[in-house]
Amino acid sequence: MSGGAGGRGERASLPGAGARRAARRAAARRAVAGGGGGVTAPDLLILGAGPAGMAAVAEARRLGLSVLLLDENASPGGQVHRAVEIRAAKDDQDADGRRLAAGLRAAGAECRFGAVLWAVEPGGKVFWSEGGEARSATAGRILLCAGATERPLPVPGWTLPGVMSVGAAQIALKTAGLKPQGKAWIAGQGPLLWLYAHQAIAAGGSFAGIVDLSHGVPPTALWKLPRALMAPGYLLKGLAWQRAVKRSGVPILRGEALRAEGDGRLERITLDGVAHEADLLLLHDGVVPNTQVTRAIPGCAHEWDAAQLCWRPRLDEWGNTTVEGVMVAGDSGGIGGARAAALSGRIAAIEAARALGRIGADRRDAEAGRLRLARSRQMAPRAFLDALFPPLPAAAIPDETVLCRCEEVTAGRVREAVTLGCLGANQTKAFTRAGMGPCQGRICGPAVHGVIAAARGVDPAAVDPFRTRFPTKPLTLGELAALAK
Repeated sequence: MSGGAGGRGERASLPGAGARRAARRAAARRAVAGGGGGVTAPDLLILGAGPAGMAAVAEARRLGLSVLLLDENASPGGQVHRAVEIRAAKDDQDADGRRLAAGLRAAGAECRFGAVLWAVEPGGKVFWSEGGEARSATAGRILLCAGATERPLPVPGWTLPGVMSVGAAQIALKTAGLKPQGKAWIAGQGPLLWLYAHQAIAAGGSFAGIVDLSHGVPPTALWKLPRALMAPGYLLKGLAWQRAVKRSGVPILRGEALRAEGDGRLERITLDGVAHEADLLLLHDGVVPNTQVTRAIPGCAHEWDAAQLCWRPRLDEWGNTTVEGVMVAGDSGGIGGARAAALSGRIAAIEAARALGRIGADRRDAEAGRLRLARSRQMAPRAFLDALFPPLPAAAIPDETVLCRCEEVTAGRVREAVTLGCLGANQTKAFTRAGMGPCQGRICGPAVHGVIAAARGVDPAAVDPFRTRFPTKPLTLGELAALAK
C-alpha cells in the first residue's frame, strides 16, 4: 500500500491580529525543507498518526488550519490501529481505526509517512529524516502524539534470541500475519497481554502456556471499581479476552520468579524453579507514555504519575505543555486508551485553532465541551486498571539481570552505583553507561529508575529520570547534509 496521503495542506488566510502575530504566521508559511522539494510550513505540525494524531488532523482541517503530519510508519494507525486500512475489520476497535484513517485521508492535510522526527527547536522549528534526507519546517503550533511504549519486564535471560515483547509480536501479527506456534509462551500482566493472546489464537496461533505474573485483585482496586463501571465496555472486553483464551485450552500458570535460559538462544523458561521447554517468550508489563521527544525539549516540564508509576509531560486541560506552542495529546501525555486518545487529539486541535487566532475561547469551550465529557467517561476505568495491574516491583529484579540492553548494564551494577553515591538515572550514565546506547534510555529507563528508587529507599518522584538529547533518533551525516541544499 502506498504510504502517500491525499492532497497537500492548503494555505489558510491570516487572522486579523496584530503585526507581531502576522509576522510570525508569515514566517511560518515559507518553504524551509531541504532536499526533495519544499514543504509549505503549516499552522499545525502533528507528530504521529495513531488515534490522537489522525483525529487531530481531521479536526484541525475542519477548523481551517493547514496541517503537516509526520509519522515514521508506512501508513496511518499507530500501534493499536496498525495496518487497519489493509486488514479485515474484526471488531469495533478496527472499525474505530478505519473511521479515523478515512477521516485522515479525506482531510486534505499533507501527510508524510516514513518521516522520522529527531529534533524540535524553539519557535516551532522541527527536523526529521525522510527518504535518506533531513528536512525541516516551521509551524505555528506543534502537537506531539507519540503514543505509548512498552514498560520493560527485565528477567534473567531476556536478552536471549527468542525473547521479545508482546507489542513487537502484535506488530508482526498485524503487518505480516506471523502467528506463534509450538513452544511459545507469554509472561507478564496487563490488558495488552490478554488482547494479544486472544488475537493470536483467533488468527490460528497457539501457545504452550501463559505465565500470569499479576497479584490478583488488590483491595485498592475494588474501591475504584464503581467509577470504572461508568465505561463498562473496557472491563467487559478484557473479561471476554480472558474467557476466550481460557476456552482455547492454553495452560495458565501463576508464579513470581521467571527466568529465560538457553545456550545462545532461548531453550526453556523456569518459573519458581520449574523448567518448561520454550523457543519463544513474549514479555509484557503494561505501557508508559512515550516521552523521548518531550524530555529533550528545553523547558518542557514532566511530573511523576504515582498511579501509573511513570513520568509524563505536565499538561493543562487542553494539552498545552510548559513550552509555548508545543502540545501533547493521546497516550504520550498519560495512558488512557485509543478512544480517549482520539478525543484528546480533537480537543488539542480545537485549542490550537484558538491559540492561532482562528476561533475565540467561547467557541473553543463550546465545541470541546462534549468531547471533554466523553473523554472523562473513557478515562473512568483507568484508575481501576492502574490499581489492578501495578508494575512488577523493581526491587525484585535479580542482580544478574541486564537492565540496559544497549550497554549490557545489570541491575547489580546499578545498585552498586547507588552505594557509591549515584542519586538518579542521569548519573548512572557516568557510573555505568546505562542509558547511553542508541535508544537513549527509551527501553531501559523505567527499569533503571525503579531500581535506583528501590535501592535508595525513596519515593520514585524524588529520582530524576533520564534526560534525552536531540537528535532522538540515529542520524547519518548524509541525511544532515541535505539541509544545506
